[in-house]
Amino acid sequence: MKISASIYSDKKRPLEEVIEDLVEHQVDLLHVDCNDDLGVFDDIQTIRKLCSIPIDLHIITEQPSKYYDLLIENPVEYVTFQYEDLKEPLEIPSQVTGKKGIAVITPTPVSIFDEYADFDFILIMATIPGQSGGKFDTVNFGKIRTFRNLYPGKSIHVDGGVNAEVSFILRNMGVTSSVSGSYLFNASSIGHALMNLTKREVESHYRISDFMIPLSESPFVKESDLSLENVLRSIDAGKLGFTLITDEEHTLKGLISNADVRKGLLRHLDDLNETKIESFLNENPTCIDESASVLDMLRLIKKSPFPIMYLPVINGNGHAVGIVTFVNLIKGEL
Repeated sequence: MKISASIYSDKKRPLEEVIEDLVEHQVDLLHVDCNDDLGVFDDIQTIRKLCSIPIDLHIITEQPSKYYDLLIENPVEYVTFQYEDLKEPLEIPSQVTGKKGIAVITPTPVSIFDEYADFDFILIMATIPGQSGGKFDTVNFGKIRTFRNLYPGKSIHVDGGVNAEVSFILRNMGVTSSVSGSYLFNASSIGHALMNLTKREVESHYRISDFMIPLSESPFVKESDLSLENVLRSIDAGKLGFTLITDEEHTLKGLISNADVRKGLLRHLDDLNETKIESFLNENPTCIDESASVLDMLRLIKKSPFPIMYLPVINGNGHAVGIVTFVNLIKGEL
Protein backbone atom coordinates (compact mmCIF):
# COMPACT_ATOMS: atom_id res chain seq x y z
CA MET A 1 0.00 0.00 0.00
CA LYS A 2 1.32 3.42 -0.96
CA ILE A 3 1.54 6.20 1.65
CA SER A 4 0.42 9.60 0.34
CA ALA A 5 1.81 12.37 2.56
CA SER A 6 -0.59 15.29 3.05
CA ILE A 7 1.77 18.21 2.55
CA TYR A 8 -0.41 20.91 4.15
CA SER A 9 -0.69 19.04 7.46
CA ASP A 10 2.66 20.49 8.50
CA LYS A 11 1.73 24.02 9.60
CA LYS A 12 5.09 24.91 11.10
CA ARG A 13 7.51 24.71 8.18
CA PRO A 14 7.66 26.28 4.70
CA LEU A 15 6.57 24.06 1.83
CA GLU A 16 10.08 23.67 0.44
CA GLU A 17 11.36 22.30 3.73
CA VAL A 18 8.43 19.89 4.04
CA ILE A 19 8.97 18.56 0.51
CA GLU A 20 12.70 18.11 1.07
CA ASP A 21 11.95 16.10 4.23
CA LEU A 22 9.45 13.89 2.42
CA VAL A 23 11.85 13.34 -0.48
CA GLU A 24 14.58 12.30 1.95
CA HIS A 25 12.27 9.72 3.51
CA GLN A 26 11.09 8.44 0.12
CA VAL A 27 7.33 8.76 0.54
CA ASP A 28 5.30 7.23 -2.27
CA LEU A 29 2.99 10.17 -3.11
CA LEU A 30 2.48 13.82 -2.21
CA HIS A 31 -1.15 14.51 -1.31
CA VAL A 32 -2.24 18.06 -2.17
CA ASP A 33 -5.60 19.27 -0.86
CA CYS A 34 -7.28 21.95 -2.95
CA ASN A 35 -10.27 23.51 -1.21
CA ASP A 36 -11.41 25.51 -4.24
CA ASP A 37 -8.15 27.40 -4.36
CA LEU A 38 -6.57 27.92 -7.77
CA GLY A 39 -3.39 29.07 -6.04
CA VAL A 40 -2.65 25.43 -5.18
CA PHE A 41 -1.20 25.10 -8.68
CA ASP A 42 1.57 27.54 -7.73
CA ASP A 43 2.56 25.01 -5.05
CA ILE A 44 2.35 22.18 -7.59
CA GLN A 45 4.79 24.07 -9.82
CA THR A 46 7.10 24.50 -6.82
CA ILE A 47 6.90 20.77 -6.04
CA ARG A 48 7.77 19.91 -9.64
CA LYS A 49 10.95 21.98 -9.35
CA LEU A 50 11.94 20.22 -6.12
CA CYS A 51 11.23 16.55 -6.84
CA SER A 52 9.66 13.93 -9.08
CA ILE A 53 7.45 12.25 -6.46
CA PRO A 54 3.97 11.64 -7.94
CA ILE A 55 1.34 14.22 -6.96
CA ASP A 56 -2.00 13.09 -5.54
CA LEU A 57 -4.35 16.09 -5.98
CA HIS A 58 -7.73 16.23 -4.22
CA ILE A 59 -9.99 19.05 -5.45
CA ILE A 60 -13.06 20.19 -3.51
CA THR A 61 -15.13 22.53 -5.68
CA GLU A 62 -18.63 23.16 -7.01
CA GLN A 63 -17.27 23.99 -10.46
CA PRO A 64 -14.63 21.47 -11.60
CA SER A 65 -14.50 22.88 -15.13
CA LYS A 66 -12.50 25.90 -13.97
CA TYR A 67 -9.64 23.52 -13.09
CA TYR A 68 -9.42 21.68 -16.40
CA ASP A 69 -7.04 24.09 -18.16
CA LEU A 70 -4.79 24.19 -15.10
CA LEU A 71 -4.71 20.39 -14.99
CA ILE A 72 -3.77 20.28 -18.66
CA GLU A 73 -0.98 22.83 -18.09
CA ASN A 74 0.18 21.20 -14.84
CA PRO A 75 -0.29 17.41 -15.19
CA VAL A 76 -0.50 15.38 -11.99
CA GLU A 77 -0.38 11.62 -11.53
CA TYR A 78 -3.65 11.41 -9.56
CA VAL A 79 -6.57 13.83 -9.53
CA THR A 80 -9.68 13.39 -7.39
CA PHE A 81 -12.85 15.47 -7.20
CA GLN A 82 -15.10 15.55 -4.13
CA TYR A 83 -18.47 14.11 -5.11
CA GLU A 84 -20.71 15.91 -2.62
CA ASP A 85 -19.60 19.42 -3.64
CA LEU A 86 -20.16 19.09 -7.38
CA LYS A 87 -22.77 21.45 -8.87
CA GLU A 88 -22.03 20.63 -12.50
CA PRO A 89 -21.35 17.41 -14.43
CA LEU A 90 -17.83 16.08 -14.02
CA GLU A 91 -16.67 15.90 -17.64
CA ILE A 92 -12.90 15.82 -17.50
CA PRO A 93 -11.27 16.48 -20.91
CA SER A 94 -9.17 13.70 -22.39
CA GLN A 95 -6.17 16.05 -22.34
CA VAL A 96 -6.12 15.80 -18.54
CA THR A 97 -3.68 12.98 -17.92
CA GLY A 98 -3.10 10.88 -14.84
CA LYS A 99 -5.40 8.53 -12.96
CA LYS A 100 -8.81 9.89 -12.04
CA GLY A 101 -10.84 9.35 -8.89
CA ILE A 102 -13.98 10.42 -7.10
CA ALA A 103 -13.98 11.12 -3.36
CA VAL A 104 -16.91 10.40 -1.02
CA ILE A 105 -17.55 11.17 2.63
CA THR A 106 -18.69 8.51 5.10
CA PRO A 107 -22.49 8.91 4.63
CA THR A 108 -22.29 8.68 0.81
CA PRO A 109 -22.74 5.15 -0.59
CA VAL A 110 -19.94 3.84 -2.78
CA SER A 111 -22.55 2.86 -5.39
CA ILE A 112 -22.32 6.42 -6.76
CA PHE A 113 -19.21 5.12 -8.51
CA ASP A 114 -21.61 3.77 -11.15
CA GLU A 115 -21.65 7.33 -12.53
CA TYR A 116 -17.86 7.26 -12.93
CA ALA A 117 -17.27 3.78 -14.31
CA ASP A 118 -14.37 5.00 -16.45
CA PHE A 119 -12.52 6.42 -13.43
CA ASP A 120 -9.58 4.55 -11.91
CA PHE A 121 -10.27 4.73 -8.18
CA ILE A 122 -12.43 5.91 -5.31
CA LEU A 123 -11.14 8.00 -2.40
CA ILE A 124 -13.01 7.16 0.79
CA MET A 125 -12.94 10.02 3.28
CA ALA A 126 -12.89 8.30 6.68
CA THR A 127 -13.03 11.56 8.67
CA ILE A 128 -14.51 15.00 7.95
CA PRO A 129 -12.72 16.47 4.88
CA GLY A 130 -10.38 19.30 5.76
CA GLN A 131 -10.17 18.42 9.47
CA SER A 132 -6.74 17.08 10.33
CA GLY A 133 -6.26 14.60 13.18
CA GLY A 134 -9.73 13.02 13.17
CA LYS A 135 -10.44 9.43 14.21
CA PHE A 136 -11.07 6.81 11.54
CA ASP A 137 -14.78 5.94 11.37
CA THR A 138 -15.08 2.14 11.41
CA VAL A 139 -18.15 2.33 9.15
CA ASN A 140 -15.67 2.81 6.33
CA PHE A 141 -14.24 -0.69 6.73
CA GLY A 142 -17.62 -1.92 5.49
CA LYS A 143 -17.59 0.59 2.64
CA ILE A 144 -14.20 -0.69 1.53
CA ARG A 145 -15.49 -4.27 1.44
CA THR A 146 -18.61 -3.20 -0.45
CA PHE A 147 -16.62 -1.26 -3.04
CA ARG A 148 -14.19 -4.16 -3.51
CA ASN A 149 -17.12 -6.51 -4.19
CA LEU A 150 -18.90 -4.09 -6.56
CA TYR A 151 -15.85 -2.90 -8.50
CA PRO A 152 -13.09 -5.53 -8.18
CA GLY A 153 -11.01 -3.98 -10.95
CA LYS A 154 -10.83 -0.49 -9.39
CA SER A 155 -8.41 0.86 -6.79
CA ILE A 156 -9.30 2.14 -3.33
CA HIS A 157 -7.67 5.15 -1.68
CA VAL A 158 -8.41 6.19 1.91
CA ASP A 159 -7.96 9.56 3.61
CA GLY A 160 -8.47 10.38 7.28
CA GLY A 161 -7.49 8.92 10.64
CA VAL A 162 -4.78 6.64 9.23
CA ASN A 163 -2.42 5.69 12.04
CA ALA A 164 -0.18 2.60 12.27
CA GLU A 165 -2.99 0.24 13.25
CA VAL A 166 -5.47 1.52 10.66
CA SER A 167 -2.71 1.28 8.05
CA PHE A 168 -2.21 -2.40 8.87
CA ILE A 169 -5.95 -3.10 8.59
CA LEU A 170 -6.21 -1.20 5.29
CA ARG A 171 -3.27 -3.15 3.83
CA ASN A 172 -5.01 -6.34 4.90
CA MET A 173 -8.16 -5.19 3.09
CA GLY A 174 -6.31 -4.52 -0.16
CA VAL A 175 -6.38 -0.70 -0.12
CA THR A 176 -4.05 0.77 -2.74
CA SER A 177 -3.13 4.07 -1.11
CA SER A 178 -3.74 5.85 2.18
CA VAL A 179 -3.30 9.52 2.95
CA SER A 180 -1.47 10.41 6.14
CA GLY A 181 -1.30 13.93 7.51
CA SER A 182 -1.27 14.77 11.21
CA TYR A 183 -0.02 11.29 12.18
CA LEU A 184 2.92 11.67 9.83
CA PHE A 185 3.94 15.18 10.88
CA ASN A 186 3.15 14.99 14.59
CA ALA A 187 5.50 12.05 15.14
CA SER A 188 9.01 12.55 16.47
CA SER A 189 10.16 12.30 12.86
CA ILE A 190 8.62 11.54 9.48
CA GLY A 191 10.87 8.51 9.20
CA HIS A 192 9.58 7.10 12.49
CA ALA A 193 5.96 7.64 11.45
CA LEU A 194 6.49 6.07 8.02
CA MET A 195 8.11 3.03 9.60
CA ASN A 196 5.07 2.64 11.87
CA LEU A 197 2.69 2.98 8.93
CA THR A 198 4.39 0.19 7.01
CA LYS A 199 5.46 -2.26 9.72
CA ARG A 200 3.53 -5.44 10.35
CA GLU A 201 3.26 -5.20 14.14
CA VAL A 202 1.14 -2.42 15.56
CA GLU A 203 -0.43 -1.24 18.78
CA SER A 204 -4.10 -2.08 18.99
CA HIS A 205 -7.27 -0.07 19.58
CA TYR A 206 -9.62 -1.67 17.05
CA ARG A 207 -11.43 -5.01 17.45
CA ILE A 208 -11.72 -7.84 14.96
CA SER A 209 -15.44 -7.11 14.67
CA ASP A 210 -14.61 -3.64 13.32
CA PHE A 211 -13.07 -4.91 10.09
CA MET A 212 -13.85 -8.63 9.67
CA ILE A 213 -15.89 -9.90 6.73
CA PRO A 214 -19.28 -10.53 8.38
CA LEU A 215 -20.90 -13.96 8.14
CA SER A 216 -23.50 -12.58 5.72
CA GLU A 217 -20.67 -11.95 3.23
CA SER A 218 -18.66 -15.07 4.06
CA PRO A 219 -18.79 -18.52 2.43
CA PHE A 220 -20.61 -20.96 4.72
CA VAL A 221 -22.78 -24.04 4.49
CA LYS A 222 -25.25 -25.23 7.11
CA GLU A 223 -24.93 -28.81 8.35
CA SER A 224 -28.43 -29.56 7.12
CA ASP A 225 -27.32 -28.63 3.57
CA LEU A 226 -23.96 -30.39 3.74
CA SER A 227 -23.07 -32.09 0.46
CA LEU A 228 -20.02 -32.21 -1.78
CA GLU A 229 -21.77 -30.08 -4.39
CA ASN A 230 -22.83 -27.38 -1.89
CA VAL A 231 -19.36 -27.26 -0.36
CA LEU A 232 -17.67 -26.92 -3.74
CA ARG A 233 -20.14 -24.25 -4.86
CA SER A 234 -19.63 -22.29 -1.62
CA ILE A 235 -15.84 -22.46 -1.92
CA ASP A 236 -16.03 -21.40 -5.56
CA ALA A 237 -18.43 -18.51 -4.91
CA GLY A 238 -16.46 -17.27 -1.89
CA LYS A 239 -13.18 -17.18 -3.85
CA LEU A 240 -11.20 -17.62 -0.62
CA GLY A 241 -10.34 -21.31 -0.83
CA PHE A 242 -12.59 -22.54 2.00
CA THR A 243 -16.08 -22.49 3.46
CA LEU A 244 -17.32 -22.47 7.04
CA ILE A 245 -19.70 -25.15 8.28
CA THR A 246 -22.33 -24.12 10.86
CA ASP A 247 -25.49 -25.52 12.46
CA GLU A 248 -28.87 -23.85 12.16
CA GLU A 249 -28.01 -21.38 14.95
CA HIS A 250 -24.67 -20.55 13.23
CA THR A 251 -22.59 -22.36 15.83
CA LEU A 252 -19.27 -23.04 14.12
CA LYS A 253 -18.81 -26.75 13.46
CA GLY A 254 -15.60 -26.39 11.47
CA LEU A 255 -14.46 -25.56 7.96
CA ILE A 256 -13.64 -27.31 4.71
CA SER A 257 -10.86 -25.96 2.50
CA ASN A 258 -9.69 -26.80 -0.99
CA ALA A 259 -6.91 -28.82 0.62
CA ASP A 260 -9.42 -30.75 2.77
CA VAL A 261 -11.42 -31.64 -0.34
CA ARG A 262 -8.31 -32.74 -2.22
CA LYS A 263 -7.06 -34.90 0.67
CA GLY A 264 -10.52 -36.38 1.18
CA LEU A 265 -10.85 -37.38 -2.46
CA LEU A 266 -7.36 -38.90 -2.47
CA ARG A 267 -8.36 -41.08 0.48
CA HIS A 268 -11.32 -42.48 -1.50
CA LEU A 269 -9.93 -42.77 -5.02
CA ASP A 270 -10.83 -46.48 -5.13
CA ASP A 271 -14.53 -45.71 -4.73
CA LEU A 272 -15.54 -42.07 -4.92
CA ASN A 273 -19.19 -43.08 -4.49
CA GLU A 274 -18.37 -43.98 -0.90
CA THR A 275 -17.00 -40.51 -0.18
CA LYS A 276 -18.68 -38.82 2.80
CA ILE A 277 -18.34 -35.05 2.84
CA GLU A 278 -18.42 -35.11 6.65
CA SER A 279 -15.01 -36.77 6.60
CA PHE A 280 -13.54 -33.66 4.92
CA LEU A 281 -14.45 -31.42 7.84
CA ASN A 282 -11.73 -29.73 9.91
CA GLU A 283 -13.52 -29.66 13.26
CA ASN A 284 -10.85 -27.69 15.11
CA PRO A 285 -9.73 -24.78 12.94
CA THR A 286 -7.78 -21.93 14.49
CA CYS A 287 -10.37 -19.25 15.35
CA ILE A 288 -10.39 -15.79 16.88
CA ASP A 289 -12.97 -14.04 19.04
CA GLU A 290 -14.70 -10.98 17.58
CA SER A 291 -13.65 -8.92 20.63
CA ALA A 292 -9.94 -9.66 20.14
CA SER A 293 -7.62 -6.84 19.12
CA VAL A 294 -5.34 -6.60 16.11
CA LEU A 295 -2.40 -7.28 18.41
CA ASP A 296 -4.15 -10.41 19.76
CA MET A 297 -4.58 -11.59 16.18
CA LEU A 298 -0.91 -11.07 15.33
CA ARG A 299 0.17 -12.95 18.43
CA LEU A 300 -2.15 -15.84 17.56
CA ILE A 301 -0.71 -16.05 14.05
CA LYS A 302 2.85 -15.99 15.36
CA LYS A 303 2.17 -18.83 17.81
CA SER A 304 0.68 -21.04 15.11
CA PRO A 305 2.93 -23.93 14.02
CA PHE A 306 1.61 -23.61 10.46
CA PRO A 307 0.89 -20.67 8.10
CA ILE A 308 -2.55 -19.11 8.62
CA MET A 309 -4.28 -17.75 5.53
CA TYR A 310 -7.67 -17.08 7.14
CA LEU A 311 -9.35 -17.06 10.54
CA PRO A 312 -12.97 -17.88 11.34
CA VAL A 313 -14.33 -15.29 13.78
CA ILE A 314 -16.62 -16.42 16.60
CA ASN A 315 -18.49 -14.73 19.44
CA GLY A 316 -18.60 -15.69 23.11
CA ASN A 317 -21.23 -18.35 22.38
CA GLY A 318 -19.14 -20.08 19.72
CA HIS A 319 -21.32 -18.75 16.90
CA ALA A 320 -19.61 -17.94 13.61
CA VAL A 321 -19.87 -14.19 13.01
CA GLY A 322 -17.37 -13.68 10.18
CA ILE A 323 -13.87 -14.27 8.86
CA VAL A 324 -10.53 -12.51 8.54
CA THR A 325 -8.44 -13.36 5.50
CA PHE A 326 -4.85 -12.36 4.74
CA VAL A 327 -4.88 -12.72 0.96
CA ASN A 328 -4.73 -8.98 0.29
CA LEU A 329 -2.05 -8.41 2.90
CA ILE A 330 0.20 -11.02 1.33
CA LYS A 331 -0.35 -9.51 -2.13
CA GLY A 332 0.48 -6.05 -0.83
CA GLU A 333 3.75 -7.20 0.73
CA LEU A 334 5.08 -8.70 -2.52
